[in-house]
Amino acid sequence: MALNGVRQEHLYCCIQEMHNDGYAIAEICDILDLNRSSYYKWLHRSKSFREVENESLLHDIGLIYAAHNSTYGYRRIADEYNATHEKRYNLKRFYRLAHLVGLLAVIRRKRPAYQRSKPEVTAENILNRDFTAKNTNEKWCTDVTEMKYGSEGEKAYLSAILDLKGRDIVSFAIGKHNNNQLVFDTFDLAVKKYPDAHPLFHSDRGFQYTSQQFKARLDKQKMTQSMSRVGKCIDNGPMEGFWGILKCEMYYLNHFETYEDLVTAVEQFIHYYNTQRRQHRLDCQTPASYRSLLEAA
Repeated sequence: MALNGVRQEHLYCCIQEMHNDGYAIAEICDILDLNRSSYYKWLHRSKSFREVENESLLHDIGLIYAAHNSTYGYRRIADEYNATHEKRYNLKRFYRLAHLVGLLAVIRRKRPAYQRSKPEVTAENILNRDFTAKNTNEKWCTDVTEMKYGSEGEKAYLSAILDLKGRDIVSFAIGKHNNNQLVFDTFDLAVKKYPDAHPLFHSDRGFQYTSQQFKARLDKQKMTQSMSRVGKCIDNGPMEGFWGILKCEMYYLNHFETYEDLVTAVEQFIHYYNTQRRQHRLDCQTPASYRSLLEAA
């Protein structure tokens, strides 16, 4: 994998990873709003010295990680590498590389005091990967993603709702627990913002979305529920695409010492995404300006 610290580089690496998982390049580029020709130009480029150096370092990081039975985090990997190699690198570089490829130390944790519940409500995949919409608030997608902070990899969860016409984040909530309340809060914020919206509401089959309580919320707002097929995350492609953008352009490039640091970074990035990050599919408008133009017409 080639790594050079440029934001676009990280997105191209995400495309590689998703393609390795069986997704078509054209479909991934469309979801991420990236030009296919630019991706192929990057793929066949001549690698810079730093990229080659990063690949070599990443190989050595993997060897150290495996040699210690996946128990070393990036700090101990850095200590081991710098103690046994002539050339030394700073801690931030080890963190970035290890984090990008998902090398996490094994940490002893308490056994969860709950059992996985069976879904109370399921719905057909009505969206059926038709990610187009004629109007704003016609189709919403939602999902929850996990992020980590602190030296021991403590978990936080981000829930968001994306509008398929404007591609704006309608609402989001972040918390330390992946529970019903996180999803309910996200939904309630969206309804408060657009009380007259009755979109097709698409999600995966996570326990929050299959609960009777959540179905009651949808029914109250006269929204039709749609769910991805089991094991088919591409059915919720626009949300997967947004998580890829957020993680590649912000999350993977930073280390968050505290929960508050992570929350602030997420809030700032979503504001940037909605109000400053232009998209080709939106006629080079930002999601916020594109929505405003549509609703003013």
